[in-house]
Amino acid sequence: MTEIPIILLAAGQSSRMGGIDKLMQPTNGIPLLARSARTASAVGPVIVALPPEPNPRYGALDGMDVQIVPVRDAAEGMNASLRAAIQKLPPDAPAAMVLLADLPDLTEADLATILKARQTHPDNLIWRGTTEDGKPGHPVVFDRSLFDQLSQLQGDDGAQEIVRKYQDSVYLHPLPGRNALLDLDTPDDWKDWHRKHAL
Repeated sequence: MTEIPIILLAAGQSSRMGGIDKLMQPTNGIPLLARSARTASAVGPVIVALPPEPNPRYGALDGMDVQIVPVRDAAEGMNASLRAAIQKLPPDAPAAMVLLADLPDLTEADLATILKARQTHPDNLIWRGTTEDGKPGHPVVFDRSLFDQLSQLQGDDGAQEIVRKYQDSVYLHPLPGRNALLDLDTPDDWKDWHRKHAL
């Protein structure tokens, strides 16, 4: 296997959206979740962590060539999704990319750039996208030697604990603008994003 699997974390509760599911909001005519899955699928095989059914997010992925992993304990936070998805990685995967589903400006080229960084900087264990001015964000690629630790994380801190532990083995690569960090967590975020993209 030469392709790096991509874990798309999409089991969050959109708690700051006032009852609206941010991942089902339209971006360029399709739900944000579908856009994120389509972007990831162009670069590698995709594993999508979702809340348990019934949930409309499943419908957003209809017909897409992705592996869906229901996360029974999704309410715990991001690490429940990471644990569930890590278990589904192919046994021969040399690394895995972790990607949040609510980053609307990330492109196929951005993901491919971070995957390429793994080849050009092979002495690291973690490869991570940053904003243009160097603020760490997504996507993040983890070497297979870290899978066991990722599969044991608890809580909602994502993989930050692992990133901190291996900070001397992290390669940071700048991506355009704020692609690596811009997420849409509130209705106002969405209004601002739509306004800018309508210009």
